[in-house]
Amino acid sequence: MKSLFDSCKMLGVGILVSALLLMSEPAFVTAGGPFAALTWTDSHATFYGGNDGSGTMGGACGYGNMYSRGYGLKTAALSSTLFNNGLSCGACFELKCKVAESRWCYANAGSITVTATNLCPANPARPTNNGGWCNPPRTHFDLAYAMFIIMAKPVGGIIPVQYRRVSCVKTGGVRFTLNGNPWFNLVLVYNVAGDGNVVTIKMKGSKSNTWYPMKHNWGQNWELKQKLAGQALSFQLTTGYGKTMTFTNCAAANWQFGQTYEADGNFGGL
Repeated sequence: MKSLFDSCKMLGVGILVSALLLMSEPAFVTAGGPFAALTWTDSHATFYGGNDGSGTMGGACGYGNMYSRGYGLKTAALSSTLFNNGLSCGACFELKCKVAESRWCYANAGSITVTATNLCPANPARPTNNGGWCNPPRTHFDLAYAMFIIMAKPVGGIIPVQYRRVSCVKTGGVRFTLNGNPWFNLVLVYNVAGDGNVVTIKMKGSKSNTWYPMKHNWGQNWELKQKLAGQALSFQLTTGYGKTMTFTNCAAANWQFGQTYEADGNFGGL
């Protein structure tokens, strides 16, 4: 067990309170599915969202504006097999075009790294090999146009790729956006380094020693029906490969809905 003292701050305001971070050893909570592949695995990729990427904003992970959240256009919508009901949101994938199998691949393109920020919906009206690219059980990456054209000519439309999970590199700490009302807390978690995807969260107010498990709402939004106004808030996060960090008193007792709080600490590599 590794521990260190750190701090949290409200974005744009400055440091508010101290936080204690605890790091546990990996337990591989969600490893085993195709969304957790650490070795090169076959798949396919397309692109969406327009040449300027405007159509990639928003999405099923709840991040909203990808630029303000720090993801930009280095993003992908995942087929449901990879999306894992939103628990893969924030995970990072390295992709490379299979040059030997497609004339549209650039021979010397190398690889790209993207963050999962959206769901590529199934199209049951089309077969999986002709338009139903994101139908289960297929794995598929629908990339922002800017990322697709690094690997291949867009005229190709769909390309064979290989993918694997890689560590997410982020600037700054884990960020928590607090929404809801006095009886309902909805927390968006983002900018998570290392595994990238959060799979369980607990939340605690400073007037109690009880850690309340949060319910997965959608994407990376987590809910808790507890009245915690006027209390400093602490969070305990577990990511996809089983790493756990505890951020104590991350939001001071005068926190407000609609505010985002950033921890100075973040997760390490895979």
